[in-house]
Amino acid sequence: MDIAILLYDKLTALDAVGPYEVLSRMPGATVRFVAREAGPIRADAGLGLHADLAFADLPHPDIVLVPGSSDPTGALSDPATLDWVRTAHATATWTLSVCSGSLILAAAGVLAGRRATSHWACMELLGAMGATPVEERVVTDGNVVTAAGVSAGIDLALRFVARLHGDDTARAAQLAIEYDPDPPFDVPSYPADEPLRQAAVALIGGAAA
Repeated sequence: MDIAILLYDKLTALDAVGPYEVLSRMPGATVRFVAREAGPIRADAGLGLHADLAFADLPHPDIVLVPGSSDPTGALSDPATLDWVRTAHATATWTLSVCSGSLILAAAGVLAGRRATSHWACMELLGAMGATPVEERVVTDGNVVTAAGVSAGIDLALRFVARLHGDDTARAAQLAIEYDPDPPFDVPSYPADEPLRQAAVALIGGAAA
């Protein structure tokens, strides 16, 4: 089973790496990072990642995962990226996204009329791009699964493993990465507190992460 995780300049690293840590442990899975060109990619906070393959090397993965970014403008305006997402989705068994990666799916025409989620700062734009926004952590519509912001990609991946290989395998994967969230603060996923919201936006560079 070929799983392709899209990389592009200024992506949010955890959107890609969080799901990778889960999906790479799934039985029978081969996970590769794919970009316009093979080689180094710089995440939005400066972390360096490496694309194993170029788009042309893996046009038809079984599963495609699109991470988000604090500034997805480049990916949203890149015809080669959108064409690869569109082509990969057309033949993929499953198409997944994390955070503002759902905007990239929408721009590629994947989410037209579908229920989907994204980072809370992107929900209005997601609706304007033809999807039906849903304020849930993970949303499944047909063969498309979208996750809310950043850390929600881990939840998406664990639920996905459970769907394909059963709860016991997903529990084992969850234990393997010791995923047991216990955040120090009680902060809502979809904030109504405007000062807190603005402070969060400032931390992610004025856009969604």
